[in-house]
Amino acid sequence: MGGERVILLLLMALGVAARNALIVTSAGIVLIMQVMRLDRFFPALEKRGLEAGLILLLVSVLVPFATGEVGWSEIKHSFTSWTGLAAIAGGVTAAVLSGYGVTLLQVKPEVIVGMVVGTIIGVLVFKGIPVGPLAAAGFTAVLLAMLRWI
Repeated sequence: MGGERVILLLLMALGVAARNALIVTSAGIVLIMQVMRLDRFFPALEKRGLEAGLILLLVSVLVPFATGEVGWSEIKHSFTSWTGLAAIAGGVTAAVLSGYGVTLLQVKPEVIVGMVVGTIIGVLVFKGIPVGPLAAAGFTAVLLAMLRWI
């Protein structure tokens, strides 16, 4: 078995330990693609996969607008209440950090292993919940920048 497959299996095991279905599923899909010799699609996935994932994420976030679950009164409330303004500030912060995370993952993809291990520790020891890789990479980028390691 190639070293790449062992790494993917290890990532799947770490994902199971962290109760992070996204890591398990993603590593499993990549492993299946590799076994089925569909690795010719890896360059396209690497180049456009993040965009496709973000589009699907945004579509899922926008569905409540289309269903009428969120309307004009909720939009107005988000600009006129402290809770809404805090949510806007939180959204801006998350978007900026995730942008840093995308850059970090492109420049140093090896940080994903540390993020998975950190997620496992956070879930098992501190009773946290697994966050998305872009958020975790964003926090990592900020920490590295504060320590001047990138």
